[in-house]
Amino acid sequence: MIGAQQVEVFMDQQVSPSAVIATMEELHGYYIDELKAGMTDVYVRTVTETDIVQYSQISGDDNPVHVNEEFAKQTVFKGRIAHGMLTCGYISAVLGTKLPGPGCAYLNQNLNFRAPVRIGDTVQTRVTINEVKTDSNTVVCEIVCTIGEKVIIDGFATLWVPNRRKKD
Repeated sequence: MIGAQQVEVFMDQQVSPSAVIATMEELHGYYIDELKAGMTDVYVRTVTETDIVQYSQISGDDNPVHVNEEFAKQTVFKGRIAHGMLTCGYISAVLGTKLPGPGCAYLNQNLNFRAPVRIGDTVQTRVTINEVKTDSNTVVCEIVCTIGEKVIIDGFATLWVPNRRKKD
């Protein structure tokens, strides 16, 4: 735990511009000129009860099909399912932290939800760059989320990716 006096010390410290630039360079993902069609990255996560409860609390989506087993048993799903947008968060994890990575920004996405995700399912999210448009600094990525061999989500996303920063 950081005390009030320690926070004041941190806030008084000066960081040189070169240190900030170095940190940005170290943290940054790919730049538009480094991306090529066919590049792929993956994120894998097993959905837990905690994930669903926390997502419900954070998003405000407490639809009983996600949080109430007795209700969910009476639906077409025959039991609780994870929020579709929770699984979409795994897509964001790949795009925002791996490929293209830090520095990119979502412009749009078009997704198809093919099958439900349940507690205990291990979801593999694969993002593949289909097209790089250097004139607009955008990439079009194919997205496929699977549980084993079964596709649960597929679609496309378009992202803006920055140019390499020019040295002063």
